Amino acid sequence: MQGQDGWFPYPSSRPLRLIPPIVLAYIGDAIYEMAVRQYLISKPGLRPNHLHRAATSLVSARAQSAILSFLESRLTEEERDVVRQGRNAKSGSVPKNADVLEYRHATAFECLVGYLYYANQHDRLRELIGQGIEYKENHVES
Repeated sequence: MQGQDGWFPYPSSRPLRLIPPIVLAYIGDAIYEMAVRQYLISKPGLRPNHLHRAATSLVSARAQSAILSFLESRLTEEERDVVRQGRNAKSGSVPKNADVLEYRHATAFECLVGYLYYANQHDRLRELIGQGIEYKENHVES
């Protein structure tokens, strides 16, 4: 079941201000992954065997870190605060394919996505994800 704006309508079991940043990052990771997959499927002529590679180029820790760096000047003070909390959150895991700084920035980006989702700021969420994907698509690394 989806809500009218396309997002699942399940509220958090606690007030937003009491959700730990790492939990916001957990849901943010899933929401961002879904947004990327929807974006890729909307593109004409994309073959199924290229979907995984294309998605990975947008959802990797390196990509999320670059997107956050691009978006930071566009964030409100409240959003910057959420990013700071996400960046400083202790995840308890070791990054596999990224350095620690990229991993922390990726976690901060996912935290922001989760925060905007639970704050019901879905238009802002779509705006930032759209800007981030557009930026990353136009700044492909060699």
